[in-house]
Amino acid sequence: MNPALKNEFDLKAGEWDKNPMHWERSEAVARQILDILPLKPWMRGLEYGAGTGITSFILKEYLKEITMVDFSLEMIRIINEKIKASGAGNLKTMAYNLEKERWNGDKFDLIFTQMVLHHIIDIDNIISKFHGMLNPGGFLAIADLYPEDGSFHGQDFSGHKGFNTKKLAQLISKNYFEDITYRKCFTITKNVTDRETRQFDVFLLTARRPKIHL
Repeated sequence: MNPALKNEFDLKAGEWDKNPMHWERSEAVARQILDILPLKPWMRGLEYGAGTGITSFILKEYLKEITMVDFSLEMIRIINEKIKASGAGNLKTMAYNLEKERWNGDKFDLIFTQMVLHHIIDIDNIISKFHGMLNPGGFLAIADLYPEDGSFHGQDFSGHKGFNTKKLAQLISKNYFEDITYRKCFTITKNVTDRETRQFDVFLLTARRPKIHL
């Protein structure tokens, strides 16, 4: 890949799995998903913004199949290497930018995403797309930051500074989801400057597409 064409996450991909916090956070999110949602072995899942697929690798024993979607070609390349090395037959990848492209593929019983939503500008659009990608009765699980002052990413970040969970739940409800719950699931400890370390709380919000067609 031409270095000039690499995005932020292409550049981070090679070192991603070396950060213990990424594993700890994914394990915490996966535990909460398993605790809250009644996953069944016949269900098919999709992880959006999968990165190197840590959460999907944790959940692969509980679902029939998981599709890991990311727009970073380097992240996808690393996932494919991990799938080959592990022999995981129920994991597959797709390089795709759901923000910009229309989804005409399969439908799923679970869509989950971790620390991705705050990078997406049009939240209403992506939630609407998630609804359309789920089977009736399917589940949505979103892990992301509570509101913060912008120090998590720094001054040049153009995304969202975390989310008010009540307002996010209202937006998700507006997009025809029900049974919406949210709770704290993890705390990130991060160096925001050379001299300062801060803690950032992460929530897990879950919701269900109604079984009747909406």
